[in-house]
Amino acid sequence: MSSLSLDTIKKLPKTDLHLHLDGSLRIPTIIELAKQNSVSLPSTNPKELFEHIYAGETCHSLEDYLRAFFEILLPVLQTEESLVRATREIAEDSHQEGARYVEIRYCPHLHANKGMPHKTSIEAVHEGMKQAKDKWGIEARIVLAILRHDMTIKEALEIAELCCEHKDLGVVAIDIAGAEDGYPPKRFKEAFDLAINNGVGCTIHAGEGYGSDSIKQAVHDCGAMRIGHGTNLYQDPELQTYVAQNNIALEACVTSNVQTRVAKNWADHPVKQYIKQGITITINTDNRLVSHTTLSDELWGCHRHFNWGTTEIRQVLLAGFEHAFLPEENKTRLLTEAARDIDQIFNSL
Repeated sequence: MSSLSLDTIKKLPKTDLHLHLDGSLRIPTIIELAKQNSVSLPSTNPKELFEHIYAGETCHSLEDYLRAFFEILLPVLQTEESLVRATREIAEDSHQEGARYVEIRYCPHLHANKGMPHKTSIEAVHEGMKQAKDKWGIEARIVLAILRHDMTIKEALEIAELCCEHKDLGVVAIDIAGAEDGYPPKRFKEAFDLAINNGVGCTIHAGEGYGSDSIKQAVHDCGAMRIGHGTNLYQDPELQTYVAQNNIALEACVTSNVQTRVAKNWADHPVKQYIKQGITITINTDNRLVSHTTLSDELWGCHRHFNWGTTEIRQVLLAGFEHAFLPEENKTRLLTEAARDIDQIFNSL
């Protein structure tokens, strides 16, 4: 294994393909937005508020992990101004640690509590991305999510229609998120078909809060091009082979998986085996605030716990660019530049 420092990892060009808007806010921003919008918080002390949000050691399941979203985070994101600011800051925070491309995912329905139209929320997120690109050069796109545990088929189709109608505002993919156990992805097959048939990418949370059958449905029934998490893929060796042979990328979020008890700890996380078996792996944060992590922290953890050296780190970094939901011309440019810069950094070690 080649020895890498955290400082070196921070310099590397990165992507974050699995990044939730509502779970990645800054603590000071939450406090300010709550004050501006008369939202009650459990505490306005930054340290205490963080303890209310951070999954840490107190989390026992995916459902428990999601608690802070509905109690604290979403209530402060019900205006255009809050969405613009949150998006811009998330992109900036990602840029500060070397990210050149991020896909920020969210569900418009969750930001309509005060009547904000869905298109307005998409425009706000797009504006935040534009401001970030103008100032820092970071590319960002939008993934719209269906809530598997809280949406009807009709509402899911509305999400698919929004994806199709607002590609000009940076929407590149559809997703399904939320509590997984008991809510199979194939229930929303019609929505995924609509999106895919109109040139929209498809990524699906699967194999996180439920077993490999959820991944099988996501791939075979719903046409998923990437899998969010995919942690339990090892339960089905035949499916594992299929995913590897068809270059379906897993959006791995190791810290989050440990917190939700999908994996016992870093050492036992199956992603270290997946990469050896030819499965395409990308490394992501999931929720920068709730999981209290960064892209650099995730990659540093992979280096320390999985013994990944420059070969593996380069592989997962480039996989992020290769599997971005972008037109080929944009993707090729970002990938070529990233490969050049990664090699320069590693060759100087």
